[in-house]
Amino acid sequence: MTRHSLAQIGVNTEAEARNARAEVEVQAGKAVAAGDQSDHFVERNGLRYAGTHLIIDLWDGEHFDDVGVIELALRRAVRAAGATLLHLHLHEFTAGGGVSGVAVLAESHISIHTWPERGYAAIDVFMCGLAEPHKAVPVLRHVFNARRIAICEQMRGLV
Repeated sequence: MTRHSLAQIGVNTEAEARNARAEVEVQAGKAVAAGDQSDHFVERNGLRYAGTHLIIDLWDGEHFDDVGVIELALRRAVRAAGATLLHLHLHEFTAGGGVSGVAVLAESHISIHTWPERGYAAIDVFMCGLAEPHKAVPVLRHVFNARRIAICEQMRGLV
């Protein structure tokens, strides 16, 4: 991956999700702690950057109008990634309508915006330090029973 490139991966099954994650790890290397982690920057494949930002599109999913399920999904995703939840705020626009929200993390955030009438959710997962944002993806896909997923990855704050 080059300095400003995005890796976009489209997956349609759980097996493809595992393979996509493995592909990203092969391309970019596995995150390891840098010598001085006081700034929580990540060092991977000889690159040093603030964190990994995953832009996730879930399509043909369910429960995008259920604030309880969305809260559960975000909490599980945070736990799976090994992150620290500081605050969770969700806003339901109308009964049966879309939901927007954010899980504020010590390592950054996970945000979600849903369009249940289209079976679509836009999710951002941005994490620094030792958190593993890719581990949130299968959790989100499973909870929302999404049949299609697209993921873009960006290394933020690349030095």
